[in-house]
Amino acid sequence: QVQLVESGGGSVQAGGSLRLTCAASQYTAIGSCMAWFRQAPGKEREGVASIDSNGRTEYSHSAKGRFTISHDNAKHILYLQMNSLKPEDTAIYYCALDLVPDAKYCRDGYSRDFGNWGQGTQVTVSS
Repeated sequence: QVQLVESGGGSVQAGGSLRLTCAASQYTAIGSCMAWFRQAPGKEREGVASIDSNGRTEYSHSAKGRFTISHDNAKHILYLQMNSLKPEDTAIYYCALDLVPDAKYCRDGYSRDFGNWGQGTQVTVSS
C-alpha cells in the first residue's frame, strides 16, 4: 500500500494558476501509473490527466492545453500545473497511483482502476 498526500489546492480567480502536488510514500517498483482526478459537487469523479513512469501522458478534453502533469520519479512526487483556471474547474482533486512491472500496463491512462488514492485537495475558482 502506497500512501499519497495531496497539497497545493486553494482559491483563485478565473484565469489564475495553481500547482498541485502529490507526495507518495517510498516504494520500489519498476513502473508506475499515476493520475489526477477531480470531483465537483453533485458530479461523478472524472479523470483529468495521467502519466506513466516512462513519461507518457494523457489529458481529458477539458484539461488539454491548460493543465500539465509531470512527476519526479526519484522523489516520488506527482504534479499538476493548472493554468487559465475556470470556475468549472472547481472540485476536489485527487491523485492516484499503481505500481506495475512495466509502464506498458498503464495504457488505460486515467481509465485504469487505481488502487491507491490520496485524501484530496480542494480547488475553488471564482469568476
